[in-house]
Amino acid sequence: MLSSRLRPLPRKHQPHQHPTSVPLPNLQDQDDDTTNDPEDVFTSFLPHLFPDDAPPFHGDPGQHLLYSSRHFGDIDIMVPSYPSQSDKPSEEIAAGLAREDGKVNEVEQGRKLFAHFLWSAAMVVAEGIENAAVLDSGFAPGSGGNDDTALWRVNGEKVLELGAGAALPSLLCALANASKVTITDHPSSPAFSGAIEFNTSHNIPKSSSTSVSIEPHEWGQLDTPFALSRKGSYTRIIAADCFWMSSQHENLVRTMLWFLDENPSSRVWVIAGFHTGREIVAGFFETAAKMGLEVERIYERDLVGDAESDKGQEVRREWVPKREDEGPENRRRWCVVAFLKRK
Repeated sequence: MLSSRLRPLPRKHQPHQHPTSVPLPNLQDQDDDTTNDPEDVFTSFLPHLFPDDAPPFHGDPGQHLLYSSRHFGDIDIMVPSYPSQSDKPSEEIAAGLAREDGKVNEVEQGRKLFAHFLWSAAMVVAEGIENAAVLDSGFAPGSGGNDDTALWRVNGEKVLELGAGAALPSLLCALANASKVTITDHPSSPAFSGAIEFNTSHNIPKSSSTSVSIEPHEWGQLDTPFALSRKGSYTRIIAADCFWMSSQHENLVRTMLWFLDENPSSRVWVIAGFHTGREIVAGFFETAAKMGLEVERIYERDLVGDAESDKGQEVRREWVPKREDEGPENRRRWCVVAFLKRK
């Protein structure tokens, strides 16, 4: 299963985190010298104990996780911290206080963007990229590839990741020899407080020929210098678990169409869990179709089923916008994977 690729790094090896002004969920003592924290061990087994309630995300804010890649080796992932855990805690704590003028609290808004975890959808993308790279390298046997493995190829492609958070897919794209990788997230995202910089600098070799850049981008805002200079520049666009806000679906599609290269082979990868409801995800596909994107291939993937399969391969089923027998207790083990192109 996907979660078996992850394990928390010993907390004594993780950098000290600044104290936060508000209680944080599930944070551990960062100064704990225990190599195998009992709670970390228990958490790693939860998907095996309760597969129907597989977690859609992994890690705690500011934690380091080790992602094990059979092809590229171990990758040290820093999960983005809350804003007040960055290098400027006093400034951000002050910014986070209630304002008398009634203006939007940007720090609190940033906390609502869900960048503080490594999402399972990002791991689905990472695995797909790795399988395609293995196939290209000639070591296909046992790689876990499927008949659509080639759709995940990024060798020589120009890649844009939207709502990147910890940016695991972008790291794999760089390791798999994409020609260019641009990592973006909302301008107020806590991922810009050090996580993205750490993840790229610690995992992408200096000898890499891939051009990697990091840019803030708010979906639908296409009059910025970054957007104006990169229109139609990307042959692969990644959007993993970016769909929980239905009010942003039009802006998200607008961004996709703006940056997508006009080449008929250019694709948008959409990967989404159902933890916020299947209807929201289905609504995105409806919006995308109305605005000029069409589905080339789509299916649902079981996030834990490969561990239960006799051959250890992915377990898939047909995508449907609505399942009568689905509820909160069993929908979280599934995600939808779709490859979109211009109409």
